[in-house]
Amino acid sequence: MILYGLVIAIHVVVSLVLIAVILLQAGRGGGLSESFGASSTQSILGTKTSVFLKRATAASAVIYIVTCLSLAVMTSHRGRSLMTNRERAPIAAQGSQASAGTASSADTPVDY
Repeated sequence: MILYGLVIAIHVVVSLVLIAVILLQAGRGGGLSESFGASSTQSILGTKTSVFLKRATAASAVIYIVTCLSLAVMTSHRGRSLMTNRERAPIAAQGSQASAGTASSADTPVDY
């Protein structure tokens, strides 16, 4: 259960990083990096900005795919639904207790 939450947290962080890295890349139209000024992103990240952004995009994409697949596997091993496993057992137990209780009370007379 803790591992599942940890993988979800990593998945969310990696997806946000992937969005940011993709938006910072200068595409055909300039991308979001044009609005900050092309020289400002190069001065922040160095002269090899495009190489860094390409590697960061590739690493983020690989981690994103790995977390997607691991979440799919974890979810399939958890079962079909959380509600069916937890809700049906107590209802069945209550039903058997109630039926046992009604059978014994039907034998005893009730005064009104």
